[in-house]
Amino acid sequence: MLRWFSWARSRTPVASTVNGRSHAARRSHVLSVTRQPEPVGSMSYCQRDTRSPSAETSKPNLSGQASVTVETVLHRSTPRRFEPRNRAPTRGPSAPPSQRPLVYSVASEAMPERSLTSAYTCDAGAETSMCACAEGVSMPGNLVRSKIMDLSGRTVLVTGASGNIGHGIARRFAEAGAAVVAHHFGGSVDSLVHEIRAAGGQAAAISADLTDENDCARMVDEATAWRGGLDALVNNAGVQPVQPLADMTAEQWREVVDTNLTSAFACTQAAATVMRERGGSITHIASIEGTRPAPGHAHYSASKAALIMHARSAALEYGRFGIRVNTVSPGLISRPAIEHDWPDGVRRWQEAAPLTRLGTPEDVGNACVFLASGHAAWITGHDLVVDGGVSARPTW
Repeated sequence: MLRWFSWARSRTPVASTVNGRSHAARRSHVLSVTRQPEPVGSMSYCQRDTRSPSAETSKPNLSGQASVTVETVLHRSTPRRFEPRNRAPTRGPSAPPSQRPLVYSVASEAMPERSLTSAYTCDAGAETSMCACAEGVSMPGNLVRSKIMDLSGRTVLVTGASGNIGHGIARRFAEAGAAVVAHHFGGSVDSLVHEIRAAGGQAAAISADLTDENDCARMVDEATAWRGGLDALVNNAGVQPVQPLADMTAEQWREVVDTNLTSAFACTQAAATVMRERGGSITHIASIEGTRPAPGHAHYSASKAALIMHARSAALEYGRFGIRVNTVSPGLISRPAIEHDWPDGVRRWQEAAPLTRLGTPEDVGNACVFLASGHAAWITGHDLVVDGGVSARPTW
């Protein structure tokens, strides 16, 4: 998650000239987060006055710190709306290069190689500048590594954890430090729970019939009582039978819709009740077939399309409680013996996917962990497609 800070500073005005005209200006600071080419583990500091670019001082490198460059900038005191640092102002004369805002640059091991955000500045009379940094990083001089993907102390409930994808989702949450409640019904999660506990994690098994809304409520209550709270729910349970639409019975339709859609509705409703006080994350496992149907999957595709819209509706209504609701739409996910059972389908998928491979349960798990983490704190009502790029392929 990127968090915006506002630094309001009152400084003595200094003279500056823009397009031949004299203006009053004050010094302020702007920060954007980028990765620098220098190696992590050193810290440099310099201060540069834009009126005299050659005037700068340096301090020795400090081991164990990320690289930081701090530069003083000038802003005209004339009120103007916020402008991106990489875009010309939409009103008023453009400032010459010597007057354009300079930025802090921060590099740390936890940050990607690309810019995380654009720095915005404001020249209003209050002389307010804005800076952005990753959660867990204090600026400047006391840099700490971000722990935003650390889910230690959080509890997540994963439905359908006895299945292939559910197993991968549960493992990824456990690896992120979360305590995992693994749901099953008809299958077993004993090996999964044992694996997590053996690795030093916390896990518990719970059984429930998700086509029964009362059982869904009981499951959520027990998962909450286990550690005194519920921070995330992943509605993963589902079925995917193949049946031509012309031969499909109403009972076959209801079986898929009740398992894939109605269960998510009931679990979401129950989880949102316990999440209202401190917020939380709810993720539905949908499918790319929710937007791209396949033959023989009319009931499945319809249920996944409805899941995507249910998440958006829930995001709209539960957002005021700090509850975020999203969907993850996987493509073809690898499972044991899939190449033997469906060689033609695997070959066609690999040819169509820009990343040339099938997905893994852990790929889906990674997306779910991201959506439950602080990195996704301002993401809700979104469908995150995890398909190796197949959806980017033209269909004509």
